[in-house]
Amino acid sequence: QVQLVESGGGLVQAGGSLRLSCAASGSIFSINVMGWYRQAPGKQRELVATITTGGSTNYADSVKGRFTISRDNAKNTVDLQMNSLKPEDTAVYYCKCYARQLFRQGTFDYWGQGTQVTVSS
Repeated sequence: QVQLVESGGGLVQAGGSLRLSCAASGSIFSINVMGWYRQAPGKQRELVATITTGGSTNYADSVKGRFTISRDNAKNTVDLQMNSLKPEDTAVYYCKCYARQLFRQGTFDYWGQGTQVTVSS
């Protein structure tokens, strides 16, 4: 199995910053894309940012210029630096990776358990 563990969520005032971290572990053969998604109450889960093994990034329009995604391929970790936070950024943030396990055919999505980010106005 592949496990993802997120950390770094919390409560912050509007305009503040938080850094989320996610570490993947388990029987990993390779990880392709890693990313962050979020889900606000009553809304669907949405993409925040993704990053490939080669470092190519993709951001939701709502976070461009404020959030930065980065990863350490050797450590199987992905971080999300969130600056200039807004109340509308309040959500549960989930880490996801598209990975291949050892001794298993195919590549699959794996999700973390989520970490709460609350931005007060």
